[in-house]
Amino acid sequence: MAQRTLPVIEIAGSPAERGRQYGEAVRDRIHAATAYYEAAFGASSGLTWQQVTARAARWLAPVRDYAPHLVEEMQGIADGAAVDLLDILALNARGEVMYDKSFAKISEAALADDEEPAEGCTSYAAYGEASGDGHVYAGQNWDWRAGVADTVVLIRIVQPPKPTLIMQVEAGQIGRQGASSAGIALNANGLGGRFDDAIGLPQTVVRRSVLDQVSITDALEVLCRTRAHIASNALLTCREGFAVDLETTPAGHGWMYPTDGLLVHGNHYQAGVPAALAAGYRPMSSDSLLRVPRAEAGLRALRTSTGPDESRKIIRQAMSDHLGHPESLCTHPDSRKQALRHWTTLVSSCVDLTSGEYHATAGTPCEHEYQRAPWNLYDGPGAHR
Repeated sequence: MAQRTLPVIEIAGSPAERGRQYGEAVRDRIHAATAYYEAAFGASSGLTWQQVTARAARWLAPVRDYAPHLVEEMQGIADGAAVDLLDILALNARGEVMYDKSFAKISEAALADDEEPAEGCTSYAAYGEASGDGHVYAGQNWDWRAGVADTVVLIRIVQPPKPTLIMQVEAGQIGRQGASSAGIALNANGLGGRFDDAIGLPQTVVRRSVLDQVSITDALEVLCRTRAHIASNALLTCREGFAVDLETTPAGHGWMYPTDGLLVHGNHYQAGVPAALAAGYRPMSSDSLLRVPRAEAGLRALRTSTGPDESRKIIRQAMSDHLGHPESLCTHPDSRKQALRHWTTLVSSCVDLTSGEYHATAGTPCEHEYQRAPWNLYDGPGAHR
């Protein structure tokens, strides 16, 4: 299979300037993303894109209250891409629209057989005893809709005095997963489960706000003090050799620490099932029960590594596991499902927080080599000291 690469873009300046640069650089990809979600929402619920954006509008005021600069950035993206602000907000809140209880009420017929699976990902942190070369590694397989594969970009955001960020995102999104010049990596996983009707922040806003922090304690403060709209797992790793995992939900949080320097999290509750879900909980992504131990087993080989090149080979091999194919650790589209519901590993990332190198695949790790980002995490403003 021919090697694909992720488009790379860099933005800087005021929030509005950053947004406009972003929107202009990926205009075609933003239009492709809205076209895909228009079709996907239409197929699953019968909603038109105008109805989707109308639903997304409920998050505008909460985001503006919490982080007005991110609304400015989204408006800049909209201006640069020649779309409406609500189009960009809908791309940033696409998970919240899917899992919102009011959305569920109007789409019960479509979701009668199975609730929409949580965004699939397998995240890891490895350092100390788990890292033979002494480096601190963080990353994940990001599994999501195959139809958005060509919208994914690698973006660098220069925003002094805040840390400089490198992230992989769907075009138009202001945050997802990545790492910062403060030496902090954030990897995230959907958890599923419907909670109450209260409005919380979209995940893209929460995750961007986490990565904007200058210390691991500040990043934890964001996760512990903000109320997200849907449940999501956040694995934080820092350059000093520390990691903590938070299962964040609108009803409370659970947390985990690495064992012997290794921590892997998937799409089921591993720290404990929230009381609000406990009575009838079943993992929405059943393959997560397989992916986590397979990743742990593969990543244990890192203990034998003698250097970063070897470590990346071990990580890529571990994250290319195919037990349970196609819904394996390395996920491939399932031909038994409709094309709009095909899932795949969009990106497999490997961040070396010790050296500052950021690597990612443009697709499944079994078929694509790691692509090294053209920037080092610790270049530019906000660098770790």
